[in-house]
Amino acid sequence: MLLEPDDRFEREAWVRGFRRVAGVDEAGRGPLAGPVVAAAVILPRRWRQEGLRDSKLLSEGQRERLYARIVDTAVAVGVGVVDAQMIDTHNILEATRLAMGQAVRQLSPLPDYLVLDAVVLPAVLLEQRLVIKGDGLCVSVAAASVVAKVTRDRLMAEAHARFPEYGFLTHKGYGTAEHLRQLQRLGPCELHRRSFRPVK
Repeated sequence: MLLEPDDRFEREAWVRGFRRVAGVDEAGRGPLAGPVVAAAVILPRRWRQEGLRDSKLLSEGQRERLYARIVDTAVAVGVGVVDAQMIDTHNILEATRLAMGQAVRQLSPLPDYLVLDAVVLPAVLLEQRLVIKGDGLCVSVAAASVVAKVTRDRLMAEAHARFPEYGFLTHKGYGTAEHLRQLQRLGPCELHRRSFRPVK
């Protein structure tokens, strides 16, 4: 049986006097094409949702249902998107930080404490707690992982409509054998990350 994330990290922050704890996570650091997307989510206290866990362990249908529940019931949800050109300019880690910073700034009300999955945000002047594998342990980070993944998958569906020959709807920009074949045959499009070795 898979363990579900809980609110222990949020409760630790509340005990210390923080009121608005945001979980932050990203989707799309590894693909060869498309943006990196981050989400930040502030959940109400005692929020529960059966089946919530790291978005990578969920089916597309499960993620979509959870996304609807999170967006409908969260105190605040923010999303940040950084495109392939910015990834090439800054590198993927800095682009991830940019997307996460955007997501945090989109929150209303703004948070006073962040829980992140192993990426610190030096430009965000809030107290931050890093939790390795946070999307499997912390409920608000798990919620953020679902929002980020669903948002990115929807963007890649739009990318597929523009560039159907690459098959983005199927592989979402990851370096599958089929994607690499199409890349070899067609060369990169504007959505490809040219700084990533297989695209280079």
